[in-house]
Amino acid sequence: MGGFSIWHWLVVLLVVVLIFGTKKLRNVGQDLGGAVKGFKDGMASTETPPAQPTETGRVIEAETPPANKK
Repeated sequence: MGGFSIWHWLVVLLVVVLIFGTKKLRNVGQDLGGAVKGFKDGMASTETPPAQPTETGRVIEAETPPANKK
C-alpha cells in the first residue's frame, strides 16, 4: 500500500476541515487536551505515596452489660 506523503496528509486535513469546520475541530481539540491533562494529573496523584497515619490502631477492650430479657 505504501507510505503517505505530506501531500496526502494535507488533502486529508483539508477535507476534514471542510466537513467539520474549524470551530468544531477547535472544540474537539480543547476537549481532547483537557482529557489528556486530567489523565496526567490523575496519574501524577497516584504516584505520590499515601500519607502515613499519625496514630497506630488501638484495640479497646470492654465488657458489655447483659441484655435485659422480658
